[in-house]
Amino acid sequence: MNIFREDVLAAKSVLVTGGGSGLGKEIARALAVHGATVHICGRRQALLDETAGEIAAATGGRVLAHACDIRDADAVDAMIDAIWQDAPLTGLVNNAAANFITPTKDLSARGFRAVTSTVIDGTFHATLSCGKRWIRDGLPGSIVSNLTTWVWTGSAFVVPSAMGKTAIHAMTMSLAAEWGPYNIRLNATAPGPFPTEGAWEKLNPIPDTQSSATNCETVPMRRFGNMHELTNLITFLLSDGCDYITGQTIAIDGGQHLAGPGTFADLTRLTPEQWQAARDAIAGSVAKEKSQRSGA
Repeated sequence: MNIFREDVLAAKSVLVTGGGSGLGKEIARALAVHGATVHICGRRQALLDETAGEIAAATGGRVLAHACDIRDADAVDAMIDAIWQDAPLTGLVNNAAANFITPTKDLSARGFRAVTSTVIDGTFHATLSCGKRWIRDGLPGSIVSNLTTWVWTGSAFVVPSAMGKTAIHAMTMSLAAEWGPYNIRLNATAPGPFPTEGAWEKLNPIPDTQSSATNCETVPMRRFGNMHELTNLITFLLSDGCDYITGQTIAIDGGQHLAGPGTFADLTRLTPEQWQAARDAIAGSVAKEKSQRSGA
């Protein structure tokens, strides 16, 4: 359900990281529907161009695609400079992330960095690059980061993600205080289970390893989230109707984290053979993504 006027984000210009697919694509679409100029970034130019064209055709909005590895601070600065030449951003949605389930004892340093370099480094690079330009130019800004309810509870078997998202939760609170005098707001959303292709394959790789975190029966409302519910919240946080809200991480999970089981801790029941099956399924998902990337 669309609860806002179509022009609620008119004159806004917003960058969505990881905007080529999944949650990022749906967020970008919703922002375009409500009148914003939308910039999307990711590592696959062909996918970004396809997504930008699709959203523009469906909404009549202006959508621009930028290939950028947000883990690279210099690349992020170059992208933000290029965007500023068009028009300064008014908002940033830190959506890009990486995650997969695994016993932490089996996690390699490379696997750890694959998650934390995107979640922590990439989010900070984009936030700082926008923030320093808003401060320099005397402009207001709004930043929304997509987190998880694990920032309050932690979660077994996704330790790098739990660590990374908690770091951004801390960044949100810290910079809300530091940048408040510049009229820059930082908030975050903490979605519960919103199934998307790609991410879901890595968090729920085979049916018999489903955890409480990906099971709608552990949600008091007994259902998964609908995408418009998340995009409505993000649209609100980027709009001019909530200028006094800053430093907040808002759960949108149907009450799952209040009921207790919204983590992967119950996967302690899995056997070594089941974990191997999960690893094989995740590896297959990664291989498919690489194949699509190289073929794009």
